[in-house]
Amino acid sequence: MARRIAKLCVWLAGAAAALGASGASAVTLTEDADTVCKGLVGGADAVKIDSATFLARSLLAVAERGPTPSGRITPANPGFCKVLGHIDPVDPKAPPIKFQVNLPVEWNGRSVQYGGGGFNGVLITGLGLPPAYPFDKPSPLARGFVTYGTDSGHESKPGEPPQVFALNDEAFENFAHRAYKRVRDVAVTLMERAYGKKPEKLYFMGSSEGGREGLTMAQRYPDDFDGIFARVPVINWVGLQHAGTRSGLVTMGEGWINPAQVKLVGEAVRAACDTADGSDDALVQDPVACKAAFKVETLRCEAGKSGDQCLTEPQIKAVNTLHGTYKFPFALANGLDDYPGWGVSGEDTPAIGPTGGWGAWWLGAAPPVQPPAPNNGIAWIYGAGGIQYVFARDPKLDVTTYKVEDHKARLLEVSGLMDSTDPDLSRFRARGGRLIMLEHMADYAQSPYAGIRYFESVERKMGKAETAEFARLYTAPGVDHVGSGAPANVDMLSALVDWVEKGKAPGDLEVSEQKVEAPSFAVLRAMPLCRWPSWPHYKSGPVTEAASFSCAP
Repeated sequence: MARRIAKLCVWLAGAAAALGASGASAVTLTEDADTVCKGLVGGADAVKIDSATFLARSLLAVAERGPTPSGRITPANPGFCKVLGHIDPVDPKAPPIKFQVNLPVEWNGRSVQYGGGGFNGVLITGLGLPPAYPFDKPSPLARGFVTYGTDSGHESKPGEPPQVFALNDEAFENFAHRAYKRVRDVAVTLMERAYGKKPEKLYFMGSSEGGREGLTMAQRYPDDFDGIFARVPVINWVGLQHAGTRSGLVTMGEGWINPAQVKLVGEAVRAACDTADGSDDALVQDPVACKAAFKVETLRCEAGKSGDQCLTEPQIKAVNTLHGTYKFPFALANGLDDYPGWGVSGEDTPAIGPTGGWGAWWLGAAPPVQPPAPNNGIAWIYGAGGIQYVFARDPKLDVTTYKVEDHKARLLEVSGLMDSTDPDLSRFRARGGRLIMLEHMADYAQSPYAGIRYFESVERKMGKAETAEFARLYTAPGVDHVGSGAPANVDMLSALVDWVEKGKAPGDLEVSEQKVEAPSFAVLRAMPLCRWPSWPHYKSGPVTEAASFSCAP
């Protein structure tokens, strides 16, 4: 093995000039990159490299349709070595951990680990756009980063509930945290073998479940990453699954709200709050104040009446349940015993897969059933399945009969594995780590208030001034879970690199809404992206331009 590594290193060019003022240096695979690539195949112990294929440059492509705006885009990528491998399980009944590592010919000395989504079970390739990334920017791989991802240690099968894997202890622990750590370590070894040196800087970028993974790495493995971006992270995971299930249960009967009534609520929220920031732009800029101001009871039907232009008493109860706090009868990890309710705005953002508001996540196209149907809200599919396979571990359980008290030990076990709510980031800060969190305020997959509350707990634990030295929280008004509904695109990778490598801490930033049309990806609208707890306030000028607004509490 040592002889092969030495031979590979002979094929490597030396370090090139520094990239800008960042401090990272370039390393180049020689013209025999294909040979270097193929030489990586094999393995020892539990780690196996199944294939290593050199791929030529590829061009930008935009699909006509896709589940998310960014999901339609396949960025242009340079020539690179695509490495596929797996890590054998200890339990023979557990699946392996699969991974993909992409090694560019021209390496800038950095790497980006991509997080997953949902319950994972799909190999994250590291070839697409990272979370919130502008459509017109070169991909991280094209910028010279090594990129990589994993399936988190299980593979979802068509027609099977996505939580089935959780019945196996090792598979669930891999999903919780071990898979990301182990794949990170494998990727570092591959970089050292391929380029003859370890990465100078390591970054992690994840959204949703991937955002939870990013915070998990900062909390559990604080020495592993220099910069972490966690967008809409599903922290307080146990609370989310239970709150999402509760919100579904209350719509099983007369509480379900049809699409026309969803539009009614969305318009009522905008009527109550749109102009509060000084502009009439069909966007609620301060959703926290709006949640306090908006009363769904104003839409109550007159006695004995119903229809699309009002809400019945069960429907009003359902909305207040969604907005209300979910309370546990005992404390979970890090002392948390509740999950914050969801906010207001973006209720009627059109539903296409995981894109959208109430229709996508909460209500679906039909009232929830057991077992969950494909046309139910995603939160019900995730939450009800989570109750059955993760907490009760009884696939045949009638979720309407589930009682938290009967499964306390399991909830505490899962919370200890899954809840990325530890506010003590002192080790991450001490080794120079930098963290950026981004919450979308019209997110109905998870409550943005969970992330806000976590950030504030870090400030209480470590002090506001000390937290500001290494962590930032941004909030984007009107944006749904996956980046639709309002301006949402921002280059957080560059912001992280500048902070980690140049000491340039980010202030208020700018987000854009782009047309999914290559090659220009024209900006349709831009807004300030304000640091919590500030919001955009209108000054003057076109409401489509960020300069027309300023950030203030």
